[in-house]
Amino acid sequence: MSASKAIAAPAPASVAGRPARANTLIAVLAAAGTAMSLMQTLMVPLIPKLPTLLHTSSSNAFWAITATLLVGAIANPLFGRLGDLFGKRRLLLVALGTQTVGALICALSSSILPMVVGRGLQGVGFATIPLGVSILRDLLPPKRMVSAMAVMSSSLGVGGALGLPIGAVVAQNADWHVLFWGSAGIGLLLGVLVAVLVPESPVRGVGGFDVPGTVLLSIGLVGVLLAVSKGGDWGWGSPATLGLLAGGVVVLLAWGAFELRVDSPLIDLRTMGRRPVLLTNIASVALGFGMYAQSLIAPQLMQLPKATGYGLGQSLLGTGLWMAPAGLAMMIVSPFAGRLIAVRGPRVALAGGAVVVAGGYVLALPLMGSPGGVLAFCAVISAGVGLAYAAMPTLIMRSVPAEEGAAANGLNTLMRSIGTSVASAVLGTLMSSMTTTIGSTVVPSENGLRIGLLVGGGAALASCLIALALPRRTADAAPAPAVPAVPTPAVPAVPARPAVATPAAAMPAPRGPFEPAAERRVAERVATVPATD
Repeated sequence: MSASKAIAAPAPASVAGRPARANTLIAVLAAAGTAMSLMQTLMVPLIPKLPTLLHTSSSNAFWAITATLLVGAIANPLFGRLGDLFGKRRLLLVALGTQTVGALICALSSSILPMVVGRGLQGVGFATIPLGVSILRDLLPPKRMVSAMAVMSSSLGVGGALGLPIGAVVAQNADWHVLFWGSAGIGLLLGVLVAVLVPESPVRGVGGFDVPGTVLLSIGLVGVLLAVSKGGDWGWGSPATLGLLAGGVVVLLAWGAFELRVDSPLIDLRTMGRRPVLLTNIASVALGFGMYAQSLIAPQLMQLPKATGYGLGQSLLGTGLWMAPAGLAMMIVSPFAGRLIAVRGPRVALAGGAVVVAGGYVLALPLMGSPGGVLAFCAVISAGVGLAYAAMPTLIMRSVPAEEGAAANGLNTLMRSIGTSVASAVLGTLMSSMTTTIGSTVVPSENGLRIGLLVGGGAALASCLIALALPRRTADAAPAPAVPAVPTPAVPAVPARPAVATPAAAMPAPRGPFEPAAERRVAERVATVPATD
């Protein structure tokens, strides 16, 4: 494989002419991440009503949810690579614009086909988070970068927590199309803010865009994720589930073999195979599983009827309002996460966050008998997720070349999504096999819920163990070996020439505050990135 190095594109006029302040940059990108993650849970209150609202069957209505998951999974690494090649801000605007178009299609729809198309386009918006993290890495000085990426990562939890109560309020008090009109308005506003306040990153990758690799990865991911997400409904031994799963795995293996032979791969698997990157991604799968367990179990526990003896009898709106503060814990913990990473390193933050998540599941067992108790253990779990998620971009970014940053972050985000999909399948199967009957309704049993919580805690502990296997970062602490001084022959002095005044027009234009940091980071990466064969 040919060697690749980061190159700095000339800074656009918007950077030099309208430099954005660091706080403004962080706020705009974090708002974009929050809004796009909100889209994942905004439709949850509508799920029971979707067949009626869209005039279709229950089996067809699920595509309005699954389409977003599938497209989002593909968009993360795809837009990451495109951002590395053609500009991260440019692709961020494309992602926001595509999400806005998808929201408009949904707002104007009352049938299943356009709704699936619109929800699929909304899934492209998920790529804003890895793109935003990479922009922060490229533009901010090192002392601000870690805390900024922690805030950006926490936007995942904040958006997801706010989506449920907002969706419930709108679904109960207004026409359901209002959800999508609001989504379109938010997308348009964010697009304007990004265009005006976020400068383009000067870091660029080299090479072309890998179209065959994109096609193979997309087919493989769709097969695997569709089989995992629908295996419980179709039956894990059904021909459809087994065929999609086996076919997806075969295609992904073929994609991996192809990527190792192409000069400009969609994802450089040699780089992704480095121990820090590989272990971080595996830990992301386990932590994604651990995070989703409480997102799946806690709402069911809150809404189960009190007649069960363990259900809390809350309405959908009440459930959303009780759980929203727990999601905000990710935002509250993000400044502490940044300081912990700066002092002890991202490896400690990832392992510590996973331990906190596991501790939250232990607390869940005695606290699950009241809404306040559910809020408490969910807040602990969310705080741990915030710590761990803040560490992952730092671990990835310090281990990959700058020109592969967005693609690497997109892959890491995909790994988290795979973890949540696997959790949905495993825990859904577990709780459907451990049920009790209340009247004519079959609901998960108390033992099923408790075992599900323990499984989530076990996944978090697995993530901790994987994090502890990450190598300690000793390169920064170890001083460079001393180089013995070599006598240099004397060089005759050269008479100095008289100074020549430089015309004002020839002086370099003032640069924006982000440019020196970005250029320095490019220079460091160029000096340290090894050539690959």
